[in-house]
Amino acid sequence: MEKETRRSFIKKVGAASALGTGGFLNWNPRAMGANEKVVLGLIGGRNQGRNDALLAIGRGAEIKTFCDLDQAILDKINPLLEKHQGKAPGTTKEFQRVLDDKDIDGVIIAVPDHWHARIGIMACQAGKDIYIEKPLTQCIYDGQMVRDAARKYKRIAQVGTQNRSGRNFQSAIEFLKTGKLGKICEVTTWECQVRESIGNPPDSDPPPTVDYDVWLGPAPKRPFNENRFHYKWRFFWDYGNTELGNQGVHMIDVALWGIQTLKGVENCLPTHVSGSSGIYWLNDAKEVPDTQILTYQYPDFVLTWELRSFAKHHPIDGSEEGIGFIGTDGTLMIHGEGYEGSWSVTYKDGSPGPSASPEENSEDGRHELNFIECIKSRETPHADVELGRLATTICHLGNICTHLKRDITFDPRTETFGHDKEANAYLTKKHREPYGLPKV
Repeated sequence: MEKETRRSFIKKVGAASALGTGGFLNWNPRAMGANEKVVLGLIGGRNQGRNDALLAIGRGAEIKTFCDLDQAILDKINPLLEKHQGKAPGTTKEFQRVLDDKDIDGVIIAVPDHWHARIGIMACQAGKDIYIEKPLTQCIYDGQMVRDAARKYKRIAQVGTQNRSGRNFQSAIEFLKTGKLGKICEVTTWECQVRESIGNPPDSDPPPTVDYDVWLGPAPKRPFNENRFHYKWRFFWDYGNTELGNQGVHMIDVALWGIQTLKGVENCLPTHVSGSSGIYWLNDAKEVPDTQILTYQYPDFVLTWELRSFAKHHPIDGSEEGIGFIGTDGTLMIHGEGYEGSWSVTYKDGSPGPSASPEENSEDGRHELNFIECIKSRETPHADVELGRLATTICHLGNICTHLKRDITFDPRTETFGHDKEANAYLTKKHREPYGLPKV
């Protein structure tokens, strides 16, 4: 079979997103012109929020106000924002001040996971479009509420699963649509990494630059521990969603993108989840698994997830992270390093199909640009809140299976576990007062 290049393939089928966009969010109170600068607020700027803001600035947006609970982060990051946009944003520790500012069109929400739902809903209610980092929320119900708020208040809501805006990922999904792989019987995802020890430090006083009780917010009241603060919070159930919801959601989202393309968005959730998870490497303070193998059962195919947080040598298919669509006539392998990644097809007779090499400038802000453009056009963004919610739901299902240490049966229509009271208890989470979810 003649080898087909990515360039020739795209020329034939185009590189448009497999799900396309719609115009249901066609109301814009400011009626922005195509050339008008989009004004954003940044809520949470230590790590990914800083990156999102810089990419948005690079794509023409202005960060008017930077909010972070930690004065040390405000002092460190704000000069960087000033350097890149030519003027310093205002600063605040109170996100409500960002939401109250009528000049701000949208907000980047890059706080720890346990704060996503409350701030996301309140931002929609305040009339702000939202770019909300992955994973969307900490439980299935909260994701539904953020989705419902975005719809009720007609907000653009982009989730930070950037692969949806990557050209190589888009072209890979376009190839999947051709049917040349035959019947897809298995979709596989993986992450091979090394998470070094975080140790077991004792509790201590919080740093004087932050109000730690507010940082905890909806999470349970606990003494301060350096392991439960900047970045390391993701290794604890109170604040994060395990590696499955951290790095894994990027791979899960691409897998779900393909499933949605083949089966429809309404048919992208599984009916049964099984697997094994555990901490098999380090005896440190981490609560989340370093090893996880999950199987999601669908009516006529299976989705798998494998995590190795103890080794990245000899990774799966030669890639530390990736997605595979395995069909009766061929296999599509997508390697996820960098937001562009690469992909290749192998047909059942061993001959190569189309392929794509990793592209340069993979983090050039296409996802942020899509958000900015959708604020102006009111078109549906690439990683619309419902798509991000569904990918996050897959992560929640795997984590519920991990919590219960047994199989679970799921009803995709009701998004519940039927009569399984133990599993249904994980559909929601308790929010510490006064940080509960606003009513939508």
